[in-house]
Amino acid sequence: MATQRTELRTLKSLLSETDLILSTTELPENRTARSRELLRAALALTDDLLGQAKLPAAAVLGHKGGSQTAKRGSEYFRQLAAKRKTLGGGRPKKQAE
Repeated sequence: MATQRTELRTLKSLLSETDLILSTTELPENRTARSRELLRAALALTDDLLGQAKLPAAAVLGHKGGSQTAKRGSEYFRQLAAKRKTLGGGRPKKQAE
């Protein structure tokens, strides 16, 4: 986790430095403005990733954990348990010939 944050900080530093260089340079065919626009978007994405990197991966993935289960309610799970006990499920038994 710490390695990922370090890599993101390094990426942000590189993007910032490139933006600074482009701010003092003029490219042909007015490419400087577009390049700086793309760099600003990349910086924004990097900032967002750094903000998300503060949370552990499991917390990000499990953010909604239990909400769908809570919507179903306990009666739903009682019915499932009853079906498991009475119907058994699985492959039908072979018939002896």
